[in-house]
Parts: sequence; structure tokens; C-alpha cells
Amino acid sequence: MNTADSRNGTDAPPLDIITMRASVAQVLPPEVTPTDRATLQTLTGLLRGHLQLIIPEIEQAAARLPADDVPRYCALACIGEARAKLNTSPGQLPYDAVAYVRRLGRSLLALCDHYETLTGVRMCLACDRPLRDDEATVPYDKVSPSGGAAACGRIHDRCAHVVRIR
Repeated sequence: MNTADSRNGTDAPPLDIITMRASVAQVLPPEVTPTDRATLQTLTGLLRGHLQLIIPEIEQAAARLPADDVPRYCALACIGEARAKLNTSPGQLPYDAVAYVRRLGRSLLALCDHYETLTGVRMCLACDRPLRDDEATVPYDKVSPSGGAAACGRIHDRCAHVVRIR
């Protein structure tokens, strides 16, 4: 599969989902979320920026699908939730900022999944790099790197034999 995106009729590269997921990994799972205000403000701005980039791309991809398409409907619902979070701000207490950045992270992670589904971009669940049609892959149904949820998908054959220490 060609990973070039067809948005607006160009061969622009797809969004940098790897970087977006890496940004989320700085706030999810809960035990990695920083608590100092400066770092939280930086991460909040970063995640908000990622959300503002990915939302229109998903809307364009969803617009190409029939109105009764379930993945389209789910993606648009997720966009509504993300926009609601973008239209709010954290409270004044330090915990409020932590909770807010984590909510943004969960929305971004879900939108990354919808982007991949709607555009056909497939990612390795182990290394978070694109899976190309000419690469050997194996099924993967273990604990996800983003917080303990079970994930089903595929990984590169070469990633199946790498030991990762977390």
C-alpha cells in the first residue's frame, strides 16, 4: 500500500501518527503523566496542536464514505468529543491540569486509530511505524504499549523478536 495521502488530490505524506502517539505516551498511562505545571502546559499545547491537525484530515476521509457507514459515524462522534475537549480548559488546581492533558491524550489516541482506519494506513503495534504490503508481519494480540488495553492487529516480523524493557 502506498502511504501517500490523497487529500486534496496531492501526494502529501500522511500525518505523522508516530509523533502524535509518542506525544500521547508522555501522558498515558497515568503513572507517566508529569505533574509540574510547565511540562503540563507544554504537553497540553502539543496535544491540542495535534488534535487541530488530525480533526480536519479525519473529516475529509469520513466525507468520502457513505452517510450510514459505521466507521464514519464513529470517527465523527469521536471528533465531536475531541472538539468539546478543545473548547474547555483545565481548572486551576494542579490535578485539573493533569486530568485535562490525559483527556486530550485519550482523544488524540482514539483519533489516530480512526485516521488509520479511514485512510487505510496500518501501523505496527510494537514499533508504531507503518506496515507496508511488502513487509513480513505477524498477528499481535497482547497488551498495548499505550496503557494496558488489549490490542489486536499486526506487527513487523522483526518486531516480534525484540525485547522491550519498560
